[in-house]
Amino acid sequence: MKIHVADETSRLKAVILGTALSNGPTPSAEEAYDPKSLEHILAGTYPVEEDMVKEMDAFKTVLEKYDVTVYRPRIINDCNQIFTRDIAMVIEDKLIKSNILPDREDEKKAIEYIIEKIPSGQVIQPPEEVHIEGGDVMLWKDHIFIGTYKGDDYPDQITARTNMQAVRFIKELFPHKTVREFDLVKSKTEARDNALHLDCCFQPVGDNLGIIYEGGFRDVKDYEYLRDLFGKENLFHITRDEMYQMFSNVFSIAPDVVVSERNFKRLNDWLRLQGLTVEEIPYAEIAKQEGLLRCSTMPLLRA
Repeated sequence: MKIHVADETSRLKAVILGTALSNGPTPSAEEAYDPKSLEHILAGTYPVEEDMVKEMDAFKTVLEKYDVTVYRPRIINDCNQIFTRDIAMVIEDKLIKSNILPDREDEKKAIEYIIEKIPSGQVIQPPEEVHIEGGDVMLWKDHIFIGTYKGDDYPDQITARTNMQAVRFIKELFPHKTVREFDLVKSKTEARDNALHLDCCFQPVGDNLGIIYEGGFRDVKDYEYLRDLFGKENLFHITRDEMYQMFSNVFSIAPDVVVSERNFKRLNDWLRLQGLTVEEIPYAEIAKQEGLLRCSTMPLLRA
């Protein structure tokens, strides 16, 4: 199997899309990995499998409309397998397996049948001390952007998923790239103040555009770096509540095609004004787990 991903928006040819089948019962509050899931568990509004399956089916339909080859994880009974972005990532012609929360190791096994099709020399397992998840890693031109957390309480912060050892690891692996880390705001209790991954507060779209939430960065210099790199006029600035709704977590099928949640009217109108085709689908139930469209995908090949 050929793999290659150089950016976030080139024409998508093959992708692993998560699955909501056999998603399991509503977790307990103690089992929540993030504050938004916890909020909905406590409120009794946590999404049910039937609704999430419908949303993911709608996503699959759009991907196949554009002739994308869609792979799915093998089903694990009573396991949340929606967010494949967390468990691996393709950078150039390398597939890097993530070191993720120990409770989620089974999710990696469910895509092993796909990884086995890739030449073994292109598959990389980082050392144990390297914590990395795909939602924190973004490719743009000669850059690799990486979300991280530099707080002293990193070991106690369950919403901190990518550490500085990962930044150093990626720099060594791709010395020809400009690798730039971004220190993200984290909270275990308030989803509106928690950038779980970089794609929760920033994402490139099109050829030179981006969606950004300034308040997602602990250091204003990180926001200013992206503002200056893209140009403020090319960035769609979202509000704290729009960040909570996951406005920056859309998914690009091509430079001129974006899949977005149908309720993101302000964003979708702006994207269309920039000349992009916006494929709107329902995804608000899955969003209750602090993940959206980019989180549900792991691109394997972009042309």
